[in-house]
Amino acid sequence: MSHPNYRLYFAGSVVSNVGTWMQRVAQDWLVLTIPGNGGAELGITTGLQFLPVLLLSPYAGVIADRFPKRRMLQITQATMALAALALGVVAISGHVETWHIYALAFAFGIGSAFDAPARQAFVSEMVGPEDVTNAVSLNSAAFNTARILGPALAGVLIGVLGGGTEATGWVIGLNAISYLAVIAQLERMDVAALHSPRPVGRQPGMLREGVAYLRTQPKMMMILVIVFFAGTFGMNFQMTSALMATEVYGKGPGEFGLLGSALAVGSLSGALIAAGRTKVRLRLIAGAALAFGVAEIVAGLMPGYWTFVLMCPLIGLATITLLNSANATLQVESDPLLRGRVMALYMTIVMGGTPLGSPVIGWIGETYGARWTLLVGGALVIVGVGVALLVRSSAEQRVAARAGEPAPAGSVMLRG
Repeated sequence: MSHPNYRLYFAGSVVSNVGTWMQRVAQDWLVLTIPGNGGAELGITTGLQFLPVLLLSPYAGVIADRFPKRRMLQITQATMALAALALGVVAISGHVETWHIYALAFAFGIGSAFDAPARQAFVSEMVGPEDVTNAVSLNSAAFNTARILGPALAGVLIGVLGGGTEATGWVIGLNAISYLAVIAQLERMDVAALHSPRPVGRQPGMLREGVAYLRTQPKMMMILVIVFFAGTFGMNFQMTSALMATEVYGKGPGEFGLLGSALAVGSLSGALIAAGRTKVRLRLIAGAALAFGVAEIVAGLMPGYWTFVLMCPLIGLATITLLNSANATLQVESDPLLRGRVMALYMTIVMGGTPLGSPVIGWIGETYGARWTLLVGGALVIVGVGVALLVRSSAEQRVAARAGEPAPAGSVMLRG
């Protein structure tokens, strides 16, 4: 918070994050208020909103390295605001149809796909490398605070406004307005105080250059493998907790909602703890992944609902520690001219892995029971740490061979 530019950004992002979580609840409710809609339509809406992130994030990273990130963020924030405003207006008009929601969710996802890598890489430009870990943690704290406040506020407003499509439209419209806070704060920044690298000129093969660069960075390769296993097989908690609440413990929607709140409390606590760190070591990343895997396995073995609730904050704490540490390390370690592409590939792995792993984990739950979704998911996260160590060792040997030097002794150890 000693950096004026970051203070401006933080204040704007708090407002926008609350609005984003309000829209997530309102949009889901809007889908279900249309006669004939159910879980399938809800799943399609969510998939369309996140599909552009999976498909476009690598290319968005190239754009983030080519243009000033502050201006790019203003454009992406305006794009998402327009998509939210259009959906809100259609809902308020009372003429909303399911295809309207599909189209505007996809448009919103396109803006989000280009926003994410630029936003991640912009953090180090506001504060410099010495404070990146702290800034990433505070961003996460703001996000998880909004995750607690936004859904509750949306639920109250929808209820007060009547609970129909018009009510959801007004809530979504509030999210559209919230983006103005970020756009305005970005405009107020002192450009001279930003640690901005020179934008990279257009040239062929920029995406391949980013991938090739990562292959020469053993530490980054190890982190990406760990995050892939955690994101693909472990971070399906919304689905697995729903199965546990209903099938194992016989609870209803209220008790299911409590699980999400307990998870968010752990995530917020982890973000605040991480804000005090000035340096992240690889053993912290690996240790957080192992703790995450173990916590999921233990949660899957819990005999009663309330003991399961008590495990949720621990899972949230381990998850956010892993993600924040990985994010900060990649930003600090990456070449500033390639940082946008590095963070785009990171976001692709984090957000793209879950849609790949969810069907697998869902099939396990349907075939063998809800507990096995957590047992298998946690075990695969632990296996992922071992795979990551092997990948790092192989990468170090490959880099050393190219340089004509012997591979480092004990290359699979968690040095640094």
